[in-house]
Amino acid sequence: MIMKAVLLVNLGSPKDLNLSSIKEYLMEFLTDDNVVDLPKIIQKILVKNIIVPFRSKKTQEAYSSIWKKDGSPLIINTNSLAKKLSEKTNYSVEIAMRYQYPTINEAIEKLINKGCKEIIAVPLYPHYAQSTILTTENKIKEISASLSGDLKLSFIKPFYNQEGYINSLASLIKEGLPSEFDHLLFSYHGIPERHVRNTDPSQKHCLKVRDCCNIKADAHQFCYRHQVLETTKLCAARLNIEKEKWSVSFQSRIGPGWLKPFTDKILDELPKKNIKKLAVVCPAFVADNLETLEEINIRAREQFLENGGIEFTYIPCLNDNNNWVEFLGNYIIQEGE
Repeated sequence: MIMKAVLLVNLGSPKDLNLSSIKEYLMEFLTDDNVVDLPKIIQKILVKNIIVPFRSKKTQEAYSSIWKKDGSPLIINTNSLAKKLSEKTNYSVEIAMRYQYPTINEAIEKLINKGCKEIIAVPLYPHYAQSTILTTENKIKEISASLSGDLKLSFIKPFYNQEGYINSLASLIKEGLPSEFDHLLFSYHGIPERHVRNTDPSQKHCLKVRDCCNIKADAHQFCYRHQVLETTKLCAARLNIEKEKWSVSFQSRIGPGWLKPFTDKILDELPKKNIKKLAVVCPAFVADNLETLEEINIRAREQFLENGGIEFTYIPCLNDNNNWVEFLGNYIIQEGE
């Protein structure tokens, strides 16, 4: 009998709060060609001489505001999910980060040493993007090939529209929504528009055809924008929230040419439209991290309230929610058969 195992992979986090660790993390993350996809010489100059020197101190301060006694919230939350998932599936489960520690190399070696011959890799992103799923899959393939020639490797597909995922997300939102709210904002991590065009196999549909996300196309299986909009529509329908009470925005932009509308701009505008009680959820992430805990729950909250908002409710990520664990466990078993 072939022993199966699960490899959960999330984005990454610094090892600690030392500035050297922050810089090391940013360098590895931002020199990935699937993240900053510029000519290599320009990428290196931009990242090494501009972004890391100027951004590292602010990043350190941001991480300091959310850091737990046991370390990075992202790693803590992913570990908690792994423990429950192992109990659900009876598979050996290891976690890794695409960038920094714990490394993919170490996680795969642990599974091989346990006698695992087949690994089901789970990039922990509901939606496909070159800067998340594609780079993670490529790295796992590269490392597994170098470690063991007879290791069987498979990947679960993006689950943005799977009923169990939508049910668990909708249930979490329903639980977190206050009894009275004016608006529910689905804030997704932003990506450059060129990334959406890059992953379109036809190179003719995404952001080139009018209303491209709502016109059926093979490109949708690789289209981040289509998939986040689909998640939102399915979730809002499950919650039975009327269209005027929810919307989509994109956070964490760096420079021009990123998906719109921008979350920070929306936060400025909503109070002017008499939307004073706001709830925000971030479905691009399944585990709370810097972008949710600091960018949204701290900075976005302050921005909304300073602009005239009265109440700001942050709805946490799925983390180790039991409904989510139930879905993911069943999905892994199903995909791994």
